[in-house]
Amino acid sequence: MDKVTKNKPKKTPGRLSLAVVNPDAAGIDISATMHAVVVPEGRDKEFRREFGAFTEDLQEIARWLTHCRITTVAMESTGVYWKHLYLVLVEHGFTVSLVNARHVKNVTGRKNDMDDAQWIQKLHSCGLLTSSFLPDEHTEKLRTVVRHRRNLLQDSSRYVLRMQKALEMMNIKIHSVINDITGKTGTAIIEAIIRGERKGEGFLKHVDPRIRADKATIVKSLTGNWRDEHLFCLEENYLQYKSVQQRIASCDSKIEEYLQYQVAQANEGVIEAPAVQKTRSKKQKTKNQPVFNVTSYLHKIHGVDVTQIFGISEGSALEILAETGTDLSKWENAKKFVGWLNLCPNNKISGGKPISSRVMKKKTSTAAQAFRAAANSVQRSDNWLGDYFRRMKSKGGNKHAIVATARKIAIIYYKLVTEKVNFKPVDADEYREKYKAAKISYLERQLTKLKATA
Repeated sequence: MDKVTKNKPKKTPGRLSLAVVNPDAAGIDISATMHAVVVPEGRDKEFRREFGAFTEDLQEIARWLTHCRITTVAMESTGVYWKHLYLVLVEHGFTVSLVNARHVKNVTGRKNDMDDAQWIQKLHSCGLLTSSFLPDEHTEKLRTVVRHRRNLLQDSSRYVLRMQKALEMMNIKIHSVINDITGKTGTAIIEAIIRGERKGEGFLKHVDPRIRADKATIVKSLTGNWRDEHLFCLEENYLQYKSVQQRIASCDSKIEEYLQYQVAQANEGVIEAPAVQKTRSKKQKTKNQPVFNVTSYLHKIHGVDVTQIFGISEGSALEILAETGTDLSKWENAKKFVGWLNLCPNNKISGGKPISSRVMKKKTSTAAQAFRAAANSVQRSDNWLGDYFRRMKSKGGNKHAIVATARKIAIIYYKLVTEKVNFKPVDADEYREKYKAAKISYLERQLTKLKATA
């Protein structure tokens, strides 16, 4: 007997549709030598194309996107390769969103750049991607030069260490007798060594009267084994150090030029000469800070003196300005700002309960490093931020205290710049009494609970 089979309806997989927010959106996957570009289907014969990374290729991408009636573009931030294409697209009038690679992670089955670009295009069409912070043109210029200056300072410190090593290899101990071999006395002694001076007594005329070490100790420290190869290395590293110092001075001049332009923007095109400080400031300049009056420029740009915040030096304030710009309203509130700086816990909640509150592991930005350095500098200070640092350190250690204090300093900075109010520090004694009262209140509540359960 034949079996009778019934025609069963075919099962069609359900399709999840999302509302299209950006119908004229394109997605681009960036690499060093090739860019994969995807536009909505039907805009051209091919909706997926590959382009090179030369300048003429970037111009061709802009022309093709214009032909396809694209208005907004999303691309993944890959190294520095995105910057050239970003500038070209902005010049052609496109709205460009630079998205974090964490937000466009690959899904199973997509193994090539073209599929990645198509995935970015789909997410951007549905409005699921958030653009990273991108500075304006003038802030970008300042940022580039300030970062270059910071790299030069690191190079300078390396040459100083190599000079110290060359001296140590000759058993010359002058770098352990004076605080800084790049100061007035140290520089004069090294130049004398390069000129051929070898007797310890011959260096005494170059010693500044402010040096605390006695003459006999200085003479002993400058008596050693003058080997030719180490003298050569000492001279080479000293010349490199002097050259880097000249480049740093050139950077200072360029930075001051950009700050003058920002002052003119904030002052309706009028550039005023920075005021000369007649009284000594509580925060003295260090040798690594710019030679011009940075505080005066920052005050005119922000409308408030951000260097009054405990721990914020001229150098730190300049780096923060170069990284964040003058308009902090791009972050909705202070919480968004410290979140962007990665100075707050990355809370993970499941089932209504927090399962993790660690700070996200990622490369620390220059602005975040500046706030962390400011926090580290107040740990021995006799003010309320110093007390807060030490209290956080007793709870979770030094790293925890640095992040927590840096977060508090960043919030203060955000409020000063956005609300244009002067820094009003809390009285240290008042802060300690307030904390003591809060702790007593907490212990009294705990005692009440214990008595209730007894």
